Order: sequence, then C-alpha cells, then structure tokens
Amino acid sequence: MPYDRPLTETERAQGRTLEADLCLHIFTASAALVGVCLTVIGLIRVVIATTKVGTVADDLLAGDATLFMVACLLAYWALRARNVRRMHRLERIADAIFLVGLMLMTVTCSVVTWAIL
Repeated sequence: MPYDRPLTETERAQGRTLEADLCLHIFTASAALVGVCLTVIGLIRVVIATTKVGTVADDLLAGDATLFMVACLLAYWALRARNVRRMHRLERIADAIFLVGLMLMTVTCSVVTWAIL
C-alpha cells in the first residue's frame, strides 16, 4: 500500500506544488470574477437608470465581489505561507469561500434572468 510508508521529500514537494497550483488558480479566478462582478454591477446600474426598474441583483453582486475578494486574499496569503499546515487551512477556507461566491453568482444570474424583485 502506498499510504503505509512515509512520504519522500520529492513526494512532499510535488504535493506542495499541486497545492500552490490550486491556490494560484483560486487567486487568479477570484481576481477575475471581482472584475466581472464590478462590470455587471455597472451594466445593471445603467439599466436601472434608463428603465427605472429596481432589482436586488446589484446588491447580490456587490456581496459576491466581496466574497471573491476575500477568497483572493486568502489564496494569496496561502501562497505566501511558509507553514504547510497554515497553507492547507487557508487554502481550504479560500476554496470554500470561492465556492460560496460561485453559488451566489448563480443565484444572481437567476435574479437577472427572471427579474425577481
């Protein structure tokens, strides 16, 4: 069984590289999604100004942008962490917040699509 023996230094380094790679993906995707949220908020505000129809979508997107920014900062912090346990913990938290942000973005898409007030 491969799990019965202790990990070699090479296997540990490969695991750390994969974890850093995941943090890097969370970092870049979160930063990009903050920009997407801000762009859509601007578009929604233009639509609200021209049609005088209000929606909660811009409020949801503002919360979503905040979640993505927190995930981005945590992923960056995990990349900078020297302690492996701290990096794992920060990575898990960033991953969870990122997934919550994606779910909120899906809800926001529904609100925009069906114009739920």
